[in-house]
Amino acid sequence: MTQTVAVLGTGKIGEALLSGMIRAGWRPADLLVTTRRSDRAEELRTRYGVESVGNAEAAKAADILILAVKPQDMGKLLDELTPHVGTDRLVISAAAGITTTFIEERLTTGTPVVRVMPNTPVLVDEGMSVISAGSHATGAHLTTTEEIFGGVGKTLRVPESQQDAATALSGSGPAYFYFLVEAMTDAGILLGLPRAQAHDLIVQAAIGAAVMLRDSGEHPVKLREAVTSPAGTTISAIRELENHGVRAALIAALEAARDRSRELASGNG
Repeated sequence: MTQTVAVLGTGKIGEALLSGMIRAGWRPADLLVTTRRSDRAEELRTRYGVESVGNAEAAKAADILILAVKPQDMGKLLDELTPHVGTDRLVISAAAGITTTFIEERLTTGTPVVRVMPNTPVLVDEGMSVISAGSHATGAHLTTTEEIFGGVGKTLRVPESQQDAATALSGSGPAYFYFLVEAMTDAGILLGLPRAQAHDLIVQAAIGAAVMLRDSGEHPVKLREAVTSPAGTTISAIRELENHGVRAALIAALEAARDRSRELASGNG
């Protein structure tokens, strides 16, 4: 790798990307980070051997800028970067709800911008990062973005018009599964199991089910039917889930998440 990459705002997601790039072959000497605190900068320097600089210095030195700050901090960050970012740079935004147009309007006209929505499993290299091109980003820019985010999971290209839906499904998706595991663990306790045992049973069931979904190529309906014998325990449970409107509740929940993503993108935070 011969390009220099700067991760601006190296929190959990930014650090996950940093470590993923190093595992994928990027040299620490080609990586820069920015942080708010000096102790955090020293921590990253010690752990990964990367240099910590200011935002303006990163913008001057790096070929690729990964903006991993919180959405509410993006405007201020762009004000710092704009004087130093030309059209020869690639700007990648990993901030939820921030559109490529928002960034492009604040940078030099023609600057390539790519929008990415990662989810928190990037912390364990099992993330899903949804990638969309801005007005001036080329296929080569998208490929570079995939190389970076592919080090911490899978990537998927979508039109930016689908980013809000992808955020609802994938960006927020892990939280829905944690919520479900929490509820099922509580049910296990109600049924007489110790919490630790209930947790282990549910987590392993979730891991096994996810691997089967990923590796079998079967439709989830077929996999569910394979567990659902006539007049058995599973169909009794599924009947109750349907009676309580769980399917409809999930659809409504994802619609709400999509709508909130649209609000954030429009500046109604």
